[in-house]
Amino acid sequence: MRMHKLKVLLSLTQPLRRHDSRFLSNHHCRHFSAQPSHAQVDYLQEQVLVEGRAKSRAAILNRPSALNAITPSMAARLSRLYESWEENSDIGFVMMKGNGRAFCSGADVVTLYELINEGKVEECKKFFETLYKFVYLLGTYLKPNVAILDGVTMGSGAGISLPGMFRVVTDRTVYSTPEAQIGFHPDAGASYYLSRLPGYLGEYLALTGEKLNGVEMIACGLATHYSLKERLPWMEERLGKLITDDRLVIENSLAQYGDLVYPDSKSVLHKFEKIDKCFSQDTVEEIIEGLEREAAESHDEWCNAALNKMKEASPLSLKVALKSIREGRFQPLDQCLVREYRISVNWVSKRMSGDFCEGVRARLVDKDFAPKWGPTRLEEVTIDMVDCFFTPLGELEPELNLATALREPSM
Repeated sequence: MRMHKLKVLLSLTQPLRRHDSRFLSNHHCRHFSAQPSHAQVDYLQEQVLVEGRAKSRAAILNRPSALNAITPSMAARLSRLYESWEENSDIGFVMMKGNGRAFCSGADVVTLYELINEGKVEECKKFFETLYKFVYLLGTYLKPNVAILDGVTMGSGAGISLPGMFRVVTDRTVYSTPEAQIGFHPDAGASYYLSRLPGYLGEYLALTGEKLNGVEMIACGLATHYSLKERLPWMEERLGKLITDDRLVIENSLAQYGDLVYPDSKSVLHKFEKIDKCFSQDTVEEIIEGLEREAAESHDEWCNAALNKMKEASPLSLKVALKSIREGRFQPLDQCLVREYRISVNWVSKRMSGDFCEGVRARLVDKDFAPKWGPTRLEEVTIDMVDCFFTPLGELEPELNLATALREPSM
């Protein structure tokens, strides 16, 4: 049945490729360099390398000096590669990994910041459109796919991996969703997968930006396999020799080099009772009040750490993020991505607030770590201000158009 669905999808998508490639070609050509066009193409292709194996392909994120942060051209290239690999009957499964000490640190927000300041907001919107379409492609991919999250995995870096079938973490993996601390929101599918974590762990991670290690990702369900860094070459060699499209064969191969691990005694996952007690509240203000009460009663330093993280974040971002996670609990991936696109367009357009640019400036550009949020306090953030981010974009602003009817006809 799955192979029949693949054949039907491939036959239907063939006539669409010319249109898609034209869009991607136009988007692909934008670059700051004055190099000849062939040199530009070589440079852009080097940002996502390809390894060919017997029955598989691997995409390698290759901007190690930038922790493999995703640029517009990288998002477009990933989409093209994964679409072509899905169509190619000679390819049984696909992989993704990062070069250097990071898998992917998320979107290249400094480039987005520069584009906004140059008045090129439409290019930012096109980036989010391309990125979210790739996240949806991955979440509905018809072939087995593996992501090796060895190292830093933040924000959109999780978005291009966690919706997939197999997610391998290591003793070097560090995961976080720090968007609220830069005046943005957890995006690229984050409202989908965070809202499905045990209890209210997703709200905790979204509002505080706290980190999880690889063991904790396994324990809470964000990852499927854990391996020590030293074993990855053996695992990849084993996968590279596989002549199969059978997910069970691939899963067993991953398990051969896996480890059975448990969170240590200091892990935040041992605080589920307190997380649920505090982060199950209806509003950000009530969550903070709950943390303050818990800190006074238990003198647990974890409460103060969570409070300090939230106080560093944009008040508007906190309320938008909480509403987004709560709505995500009841929506499939495609609806989450459509909503996240609306929110992202509002942030980069500065319709309600300039907190995104201010957060990037303070933390990544000037690095004074003193953002001037607007509004400055939670009580100044009204319900109408938050709801503005979730309102349909209108006739003059296209919504995110995903191929849901094609990829998920039962939906």
